[in-house]
Amino acid sequence: MSSQIEITDYELFDVPPRWVFLKIETSDGICGWGEPVVEGRSKTVISAVEELMDAYLVGKDPRNVQKHWQTLYRGGFYRGGPILMSAIAGIDQALWDIRGRYYGAPVHELLGGKGRNKNKYYRWVGGDRPSDVSENAADLVEKGITALKMNATSEFERIETPTGIKEAATRLKEVRSAVGDDVKIGVDLHGRVAKPTVRQLLTELEPYDPMFFEEPILPEHNDVLPTIAEATDVPIATGERMYSRWDFKPVLKDGTVDVIQPDPSHAGGITEVVKIASMAEAYDVALAPHCPLGPISLAAALQIDAVSQTAIIQESSLGIHYNTDVDILDYVENKSVFTPSNGYLNIPTDEGLGVSINEKKVRKLNGDTDWHNPVWRYEDGSIAEW
Repeated sequence: MSSQIEITDYELFDVPPRWVFLKIETSDGICGWGEPVVEGRSKTVISAVEELMDAYLVGKDPRNVQKHWQTLYRGGFYRGGPILMSAIAGIDQALWDIRGRYYGAPVHELLGGKGRNKNKYYRWVGGDRPSDVSENAADLVEKGITALKMNATSEFERIETPTGIKEAATRLKEVRSAVGDDVKIGVDLHGRVAKPTVRQLLTELEPYDPMFFEEPILPEHNDVLPTIAEATDVPIATGERMYSRWDFKPVLKDGTVDVIQPDPSHAGGITEVVKIASMAEAYDVALAPHCPLGPISLAAALQIDAVSQTAIIQESSLGIHYNTDVDILDYVENKSVFTPSNGYLNIPTDEGLGVSINEKKVRKLNGDTDWHNPVWRYEDGSIAEW
């Protein structure tokens, strides 16, 4: 290793099912990988990464991660939001990967050492439009899965019919019956339910003991979370569409959120999510990083889990319904790093993020994706929340 090292080049790869990989190269021959993407807006994020890399980072020492993060965030007059923070997130992950490889240590060692050796994880069951998911849930439990997450609803009217509410409750009831009481079930409302209906729906779902209610209201309406929390004893989770510690500040302060879910590929990367997790610890709020993405994002999330006291469970997109042709392990050389055991994923211990990317596979599939969010509409033609 030389005492002088600088960023010499970078490449971006738009790969299926809906991910972007960033490779940063250095004068020392060390490369780092990150995953900057907003699902359905990959090309927009790619442009943002290119602008940030060319303006601020090429030619700089990659080891100065904190300095670079502050420059990328504060160097522009306009800050925050999904595109910019996702671009910063992927760059930040790659810089931490380089730093770890340079010093011959996993990222968690550079963050002070791991506080846990593994973290519980959950698998998705069912798809965007939940139907009969109980059989699929039972199959996963037979394979050793101890925690699941499912969508609660598809389109929901602003004031939903009793039939629609009862159908959602019946689905959860069937899954609970299929898997028993030893399995945790996260219920994702995905911001699809409006304020006039959400408390009534939560009341109907609560008897089946969800692990948490995720995004019971759109994040732009977080100001009503206190009234929603009053309607249920089930923990409230939110945060996948919140992008910095400043976004999380109000919901932590008002005391109505029990679980925060920052995404290490959307909320500014490892540097920022570790700070968000520390804020949450001060409010006795649990951490469950959002991660329906690829192997780099998952590796970054596990490094964060390792050093975060209140991390309780980790999302993984292994086998998720979006990954129809390729899955996480297809891009990974050291596939055993994500091998689950008794409902846990181990914290990666190899250098950097701890995951070795199959670059040949990445290059082969580069550009072979054009995923966009579904657009849902009500019968009258108005748009519904996806």
